Amino acid sequence: MRGQSTADHKSLGGGSAALSSRWPVSPAEARAEQERLAPLVIRADRLGPVRRVAGLDVHYAPGAGLAWAAAVQVDAGTRELLESALACAPLAFPYVPGLLSFREAPAALSALALLRPAPDLLLVDGQGLAHPRRFGLACHVGLLADLPTIGVAKSRLLGEHDVLPAEAGGWVPLRDRGETVGAVVRTRTGVRPLFVSIGHRVSLETAVAWTLRLCAGRRLPEPVRLADRLSRCHPDPAEAGAAVPPPPASRSR
Repeated sequence: MRGQSTADHKSLGGGSAALSSRWPVSPAEARAEQERLAPLVIRADRLGPVRRVAGLDVHYAPGAGLAWAAAVQVDAGTRELLESALACAPLAFPYVPGLLSFREAPAALSALALLRPAPDLLLVDGQGLAHPRRFGLACHVGLLADLPTIGVAKSRLLGEHDVLPAEAGGWVPLRDRGETVGAVVRTRTGVRPLFVSIGHRVSLETAVAWTLRLCAGRRLPEPVRLADRLSRCHPDPAEAGAAVPPPPASRSR
């Protein structure tokens, strides 16, 4: 295990130059920042050989006022677990639908920064382009970290779609206001679908293909499934009645 203090979002990722001088503190500022950054998202494949794939998920400890983020890296071919990291950050932004990335990204980027080496591809539990301003959490993290990124959401935020085949592997486009913003993907026969969308530097077809490849018979892609489980493995000091400071971020192999 290696400790690291909770990271400043402005110091993380190769795309940090896209950040404004300060993190938005109001919903109006956050919406303006989304509109500023959304055109910078690359919607085509800009990725090399994929050997390591990471999953990223965020869970809250509301009693402690913290967001806990888990980053899990697996081998792209075998889906074998390679390493994992857990980090937390204060919940400094209010809960506002459509602006969750400003609440979750600081912790998410802190956990992602602990992975060594950085992944070749990142799957984020959340929306990408399938967002009112085409800038969900997967776009935000992908752009700031400058990584090929896919949004894998468990529920639909917006859009309409045709009837989805019941068999595993079937998918149909997800459309909003006449634009294809994602795909509704059946990863297991007869099981509720996932809503897959571009995060950054990945085409929609590639995003769907990697999502299906990494599911291995489960509903969720393996790195996302593991990150979801790890993100819930945290203390909530307030619920336990103990006022203790948050621990440092940690990483394990």
